[in-house]
Amino acid sequence: MSARFTHLALPSHDLNATVAWYETHTPMRAFHRRTDPDAEVAWLAEDDNAVGIVVVQTFEDHEAGQPLPILTPFAHLGFDVDSPGEVDQAAELGRASGCLHWEPANHPPPVGYLCAVTDPDGNVVEFSFGQGLEAFGS
Repeated sequence: MSARFTHLALPSHDLNATVAWYETHTPMRAFHRRTDPDAEVAWLAEDDNAVGIVVVQTFEDHEAGQPLPILTPFAHLGFDVDSPGEVDQAAELGRASGCLHWEPANHPPPVGYLCAVTDPDGNVVEFSFGQGLEAFGS
């Protein structure tokens, strides 16, 4: 099979707020936006990454105005960073933004040093040092 993992789709109750949050708290940027008959859609990814997330706000979700957390309390998106200091920076930004979910903490290998924040829909986003795929020998 030649299938490749390309994205994870998540619901959003406020697409503009969600896109702005990911562009502030992660290296992801929106590279495609569109309005379909029943929803607004944004694709986000890192410049050099073939995997991204798709956030979708249906008009029903917008009218409800409530977050729709999917990745919680433990399910999460994981970002590998280059130093423990970057984990601390992510935590500080999360703390200042009122979205810090897990304080920075050291865990035994292969987990490493990490923290987590929550996006506007309550989804958990982790930042870790020492947990990249190379830690698993791949």
